[in-house]
Amino acid sequence: MKFNPDETGLLQRLDALLQRQAVKDAIEPIVARIEEKLAAQPESWMAWESVPLDLYVEALPAEIQSSWVFVLRAGAPPEAERHRHPNSRQRVVSYRGSGDLQAWRDNGWQSNPLESDASASLESRWASIPINVWHQVVVTNEDWVVVSFHTVPADALLEERPDSGDPSLARQRHYL
Repeated sequence: MKFNPDETGLLQRLDALLQRQAVKDAIEPIVARIEEKLAAQPESWMAWESVPLDLYVEALPAEIQSSWVFVLRAGAPPEAERHRHPNSRQRVVSYRGSGDLQAWRDNGWQSNPLESDASASLESRWASIPINVWHQVVVTNEDWVVVSFHTVPADALLEERPDSGDPSLARQRHYL
């Protein structure tokens, strides 16, 4: 995924925060809690938790209003977690493992394989999903941990999923 210069600058700033040992040390217990939650819910394809913004120590860019950690189960069918956010732009980084964060563009699914190697390029670790763009994940060999940043507060973040009875309709819910 190619980023414009402004987006590249913002992602570099977020990436630098995530590389700090204090931030990693604070995220690890969150990941452990989510992994336990997912293990206890075998019917679920993902589990998540909102991250307190003060965990990042430094002030986040003003447009970042919430942060999340998601654990996505290996082998989940992509359509199981297909969704969009009608009120937020989402930036996602691969934190542990790898997967393909696909976005619907130009009448088809555009593949964005992401890896967690900190020495890899920004484009191979991060994805930026505009408001209201459908996206889904493909996770193959192992559960995938991602950290996500949104442009709305945690209690305002909306998710839309296709309605199972009528795919032309969408169901909305809040993550919290």
